[in-house]
Amino acid sequence: MDRVTDDARTEAQRVWTRLRSVFGGSRPRRRVVADRPGTTPFAAGRDPLSVGTVLDRVTDSLGWRTPLARTDLAAAWRSIAGAETAKHAEVEGYADGVLLVRCDSTAWATQLSLMRSQIAERIAKDFPDAGVDSIRFLGPNTPSWNHGPRSVQGRGPRDTYG
Repeated sequence: MDRVTDDARTEAQRVWTRLRSVFGGSRPRRRVVADRPGTTPFAAGRDPLSVGTVLDRVTDSLGWRTPLARTDLAAAWRSIAGAETAKHAEVEGYADGVLLVRCDSTAWATQLSLMRSQIAERIAKDFPDAGVDSIRFLGPNTPSWNHGPRSVQGRGPRDTYG
């Protein structure tokens, strides 16, 4: 029975050691000094922080600011691009600082590419933490007709998509 508890303790010690190495290693314990200013109740600097301030500090320390800003940008796409445009184009994702927007047709992709500077300016103003350097408007996904041994090179009769 003693051997089982020793094995469990060594397993727990191994897990604890692994977690300490992954999440910050060994930190020296803080020494509490009684005569430090601000350690007494109701002293200056002891006011509680707002929830927004605490969340901002947490997102900054964990590196979540850019992913959260990108999520906010995708959620606000309707207000950025406009209601009618948002019906025909939606944010598909991000790749190396490029915002990818999938459009219903090539006509919408062309129209939005003409509006690229206005949309990019609005994104830079409203979502500076998103890290969007440029915008790429993609047309619809079209099926591939190149199947089988007798497929013909060239555009063929199916060149009117979009």
